[in-house]
Amino acid sequence: AVVVPLGMSASRLPPAALSLKQFLQRQKVLQIYRTMLRTIRQVPDEADRRYLRDWARGEFRRNKEATNQDAIRMMVTQARNHLEELQKSLALARS
Repeated sequence: AVVVPLGMSASRLPPAALSLKQFLQRQKVLQIYRTMLRTIRQVPDEADRRYLRDWARGEFRRNKEATNQDAIRMMVTQARNHLEELQKSLALARS
């Protein structure tokens, strides 16, 4: 018989461990977040840069506790669209 200390489940994973699907989705979200912040750093105007950085941080923070997989997928798609738009705008500004 396996002796399990009080308060611990038989599983070695902590109770809040993510499933593989959730872990991969989290990695995707973090990758978009980092890419967005790196892209925002390229914005020439400091006020615009600060505004965009605060907006991005606020959006990700506001949705931090989201658990509905469909809603998260939708937010990931929206974030990718915003990122592509920003990258296109920066490319146009440089040309």
